[in-house]
Amino acid sequence: MEAAGIATVIIAVRGFREQLEKMSLPRVVTTPHLLGRPLGAPGDQTRQRESIMAALNLLETAKQAGTILDLPGSYQST
Repeated sequence: MEAAGIATVIIAVRGFREQLEKMSLPRVVTTPHLLGRPLGAPGDQTRQRESIMAALNLLETAKQAGTILDLPGSYQST
């Protein structure tokens, strides 16, 4: 997709950061959430929105390929 001019960003759980680095992805946001819940707990609209907004912001601000942004915080169930 990137080669076709479509910018991409991946949202993934922080536990996979090392593997994501090796994949040489264009842009990645890692979150402190659980496997299967990279945006946050079900029903946690605030945290889900924060994760998505961080990804959209990274699309606009990343200066180089391979940029990884680690979101702060810890997983909290609702």
